[in-house]
Amino acid sequence: MSVSNPTLITFVIYIAAMVLIGFMAYRSTNNLSDYILGGRSLGSVVTALSAGASDMSGWLLMGLPGAIYMSGLSESWIAIGLIVGAYLNWLFVAGRLRVQTEHNGDALTLPDYFSSRFEDKSGLLRIISAVVILVFFTIYCASGIVAGARLFESTFGMSYETALWAGAAATIAYTFVGGFLAVSWTDTVQATLMIFALILTPIIVLLATGGVDTTFLAIEAKNPDNFNMLKNTTFIGIISLMGWGLGYFGQPHILARFMAADSVKSIANARRISMTWMILCLGGTVAVGFFGIAYFSAHPEVAGPVTENHERVFIELAKLLFNPWIAGVLLSAILAAVMSTLSCQLLVCSSALTEDFYKTFLRKNASQLELVWVGRLMVLLVALIAIAMAANPENRVLGLVSYAWAGFGAAFGPVVLISVIWKGMTRNGALAGILVGAITVIVWKHFELLGLYEIIPGFIFASLAIYFVSKMGAPTAGMVERFDAAEKDYNLNK
Repeated sequence: MSVSNPTLITFVIYIAAMVLIGFMAYRSTNNLSDYILGGRSLGSVVTALSAGASDMSGWLLMGLPGAIYMSGLSESWIAIGLIVGAYLNWLFVAGRLRVQTEHNGDALTLPDYFSSRFEDKSGLLRIISAVVILVFFTIYCASGIVAGARLFESTFGMSYETALWAGAAATIAYTFVGGFLAVSWTDTVQATLMIFALILTPIIVLLATGGVDTTFLAIEAKNPDNFNMLKNTTFIGIISLMGWGLGYFGQPHILARFMAADSVKSIANARRISMTWMILCLGGTVAVGFFGIAYFSAHPEVAGPVTENHERVFIELAKLLFNPWIAGVLLSAILAAVMSTLSCQLLVCSSALTEDFYKTFLRKNASQLELVWVGRLMVLLVALIAIAMAANPENRVLGLVSYAWAGFGAAFGPVVLISVIWKGMTRNGALAGILVGAITVIVWKHFELLGLYEIIPGFIFASLAIYFVSKMGAPTAGMVERFDAAEKDYNLNK
């Protein structure tokens, strides 16, 4: 690995810029609210792009292009499901959650919101939801670390073990120092880099393979079924891929962006920006995997790394088709995708440990400075556990992400969605929803029942549990009063 390597120099400059942003955010971080939610000060552009970047982790440039490369357009149902789910989340949850968290004790975290929204004096709802966050986010963090390790391993020839630490170090650094503002500001830069890479790369691959007609003929020659969106699919298979969209309602790192918006008025504009960005990125990532079929069919002599691990298709195309300096920028987009998601996941885990355990149960009168530093130490703790989980070189990014995504989508999705649209929901209903959703995902995944993605039965059973258990009781007058006040606030300002 030569120091004059243009790709290495580009990576170093990029990482240095992200850490610098972290130190700039450090100067604006004075209390726990600043560290966890940036003082609820995000405008529409930062809200939109940081929500998108924190959502689209390493799987956007590794897992999904690899799946398309292996199976053709039949894997694109996942992109369709994600677009629909993200839009509905922006439409029904974003604005309402922003005002509900403010009206319910100015909640900083999801467990904090659940506890205030349902007047849970026992602390049980807070503890269980915080445990769910820690379990599934540690798995999610591991997926990001695996993606970063794969990038460093294939780009610089590092051993997987060394690449694990190299890939995680910069993200841990700026999250540790700058908290939520650092994460959101860097996410905005990273979202810009990702969309640049995903628009430019498919265009260059098309040119390298002789244009649209030649590319499509090569893909068809490889396997005509590559164009068939129903290839090797079943009704259950398509529903499973589309079901990824349900996950949006329960992802704490995305919901945190809604909670941190400066006002409800910012949400509509943020939705338009975010959905445009998302459609372009997902279209680009499908195109990279699809056109990659044609390129590597025409150049089998360089297809070895992709044959060995199909999730490297974007990495190999960037290295083969671009000037090393441009390749460095494009490969930095993978690092951007990894860092943007990993950073906010570390922060959400840290906030759960700090706000929902340390402050609530151990040090109720802790100073703001103490809480910020406890939050920073929790970032390090969760990162070390995730690195340990990612140590197996056989890990696949998409597999780890799918399990964590299902866990959050089923455990929190119905609770969040129903809590902002139905005043009749009760504390016991919320508790039942979280437990039923999480347990269903774990059991369904273990037994691989019906070949159906575990998020779908988890979401359905959790929703039914919330409804029927809530109907067995009734919300308190205070819960109804706060819900109505928040809904009125939302309707006046949306």
